[in-house]
Amino acid sequence: MKYSEIPHFSHPQHKLKFENSEFPFKCDGCKEVGIGSRYKCSMCDFDLHMHCAIPSPTIFHSFYTKCSFQFLSRPPGVKPRFCNACERDVTGFVYHCKDCGFDLHPCCAKLPIVLDDGEIKLYLYRKVSASCQKCGRKGRSWSYRSSCKKYNLHVACVKDMLMESWQGYLGEKKVRKFDTRMPSLKNTLLTHNKSKSKTKKGWEMAGLALQFVISAVLGDPTSIIAGVIGSMISKA
Repeated sequence: MKYSEIPHFSHPQHKLKFENSEFPFKCDGCKEVGIGSRYKCSMCDFDLHMHCAIPSPTIFHSFYTKCSFQFLSRPPGVKPRFCNACERDVTGFVYHCKDCGFDLHPCCAKLPIVLDDGEIKLYLYRKVSASCQKCGRKGRSWSYRSSCKKYNLHVACVKDMLMESWQGYLGEKKVRKFDTRMPSLKNTLLTHNKSKSKTKKGWEMAGLALQFVISAVLGDPTSIIAGVIGSMISKA
């Protein structure tokens, strides 16, 4: 459910207003990168993903049928924790299973099981036997894999690439002008493809798969945001 304005326990000074942004931001809740839909306090430069602004108290996930994940405003305990979906550190808002000890970033917990725009269909897997087109490794984190099985990307690899590309901007939230180019990903999806097809259709489908995975990882898997991502990729 979407509201135009909400109060939030993590920012009691002011109410947060809903807005859409074509520029990346760092969520002050989960501390992860985002784009598109968010709740923002312009006075304080405070941002929250939709999933962080309006979390569910308890969630269940099909990958962990025996788990019940509770929303927490900070990681439990004193030891470092990592997200079981993307393998990145958990430093803010998190869904935690007390019984199993699993953790999920809010946006990772809400990743769509299927991304389908009519041209290409991508499925989310906990583990796949195929190699990631970015790192060339199997396993690691959750992965999106196309129904044709030609394209496979780890959620962790996508996040790593985005953070490397936008680290300068995201480290300084007050900076207004920054490089919106996507990481150098034009050939990423086909780098480890044995056929190394370079047909126009092959590039188009690879790019389409990539932009939808990125938009999902950033917390807004919509066709509009995927289009924004596609525009960024074309400029890279």
